[in-house]
Amino acid sequence: MAAPSAAQRIVIENAAIATVDANDTEYASGYLVVADNRIESLGAGKAPENLENVVRRIDATGHLVTPGLVNTHHHFYQWITRGLATDHNLFDWLVALYPTWARIDEQMVRVAAQGSLAMMARGGVTTAMDHHYVFPKGSGDLSGAIIGAASEMGVRFTLARGSMDRSEKDGGLPPDFAVETTEGALAATEETVKKFHDASFDAMTQVAVAPCSPFSISTELLREGAALGRRLGVRMHTHGSETVEEEKFCHELFGMGPTDYFESTGFLGEDVWMAHCVHMNDSDIAAFARTKTGVAHCPSSNARLAAGIARVPDMLKAGVPVGLGVDGTASNESGELHTELRNALLINRLGAHREAALNARQALRLGTYGGAQVLGRADNIGSLEAGKLADFVLWKIDGLGHSSIADPVTAIVFGAAAPVTASFVNGKQIVENNRLLTVDEHTIARDARTEAQRLARIAAQG
Repeated sequence: MAAPSAAQRIVIENAAIATVDANDTEYASGYLVVADNRIESLGAGKAPENLENVVRRIDATGHLVTPGLVNTHHHFYQWITRGLATDHNLFDWLVALYPTWARIDEQMVRVAAQGSLAMMARGGVTTAMDHHYVFPKGSGDLSGAIIGAASEMGVRFTLARGSMDRSEKDGGLPPDFAVETTEGALAATEETVKKFHDASFDAMTQVAVAPCSPFSISTELLREGAALGRRLGVRMHTHGSETVEEEKFCHELFGMGPTDYFESTGFLGEDVWMAHCVHMNDSDIAAFARTKTGVAHCPSSNARLAAGIARVPDMLKAGVPVGLGVDGTASNESGELHTELRNALLINRLGAHREAALNARQALRLGTYGGAQVLGRADNIGSLEAGKLADFVLWKIDGLGHSSIADPVTAIVFGAAAPVTASFVNGKQIVENNRLLTVDEHTIARDARTEAQRLARIAAQG
């Protein structure tokens, strides 16, 4: 639908453009016209003449314009526990850090969310998500703090309202005081959805139902969580098939592998996406493809925790929706998604498919349209097309790190992390020349250090 003539327009010209549409349309030199919060038109050459209400023109010579990056898995609170347990596998890492995480409060979570969001937004992320599942008793309004930080930053956001009800006394990993009751978790999740979820086309905030993982939740919470998500009409998320230890845990406890267990509880489907999915056999991949269950691929975190290499090429070939995730910054200290484009490509080339595993454009698709698919928003973000929301990034590719690479997409995927000259969300600019426009980075850095030190002191006191 054409924008009304009264709409305020921004015109970007002279840019290389990778649309990441169904045909991977690209323009060596083209234009993009934004009308209010929508993409009005784009194409090769110069923008149309006689556009009304043009409030800004950007000469994007030396830049590549892409859809904004979409992060599909994260744990913001971990921003204040980075650099700990650096030589652990997943289970040992969780055991080492859960006692500290169980001491978080609203102020810590707010500051950690600000840090996590700032790092991603500065690097081209326009849609973020947070899987928050630690709700210690008396810790305050953690969901509200996270959503408030995202709103202040100006990014599009999905809160995956997590939960845990299997503690150490029940054979799980979290401390007893770090979990909720099954009934309490379900009730709080429903309340969060009803308070914050926006189902509209241009929604800035959405909420998903997200029990944490097989080794920290009961079967009842998983099954009832799936039923709750479908009753409320929202998406569902959890961790799955991350390590060989998880595979063993599921076989010992449930008599089946993770994928079969999830399917037995109703936690597979086109309204579900799963983090990691490293240890998937052919049958597992077929089940994900059949049910259209999505995957959040987190290559750096999987490497940091020595979890393994996810079979992304096989998933894509089978038709499984796959996006990229930063994962929590206690297992990916950089906290950036644009580096995951490169890491996804390189790490997958260490797998069975070697140099044929992924190419540059497939990596870019994972970080944009693939992420939009996984979050259930492919109709409004993830590619540059007329009528979609104006979430896009201008990457500077004529500088030292990229100028000698002829192909722009190869430059930003294979090359060093490209500088972000401008990033727009919903038609509003949030980054200029690698600096955030909506918040003060120095304040966030100072506050994050303060809260990290406070948490460390509290945890040390036991």
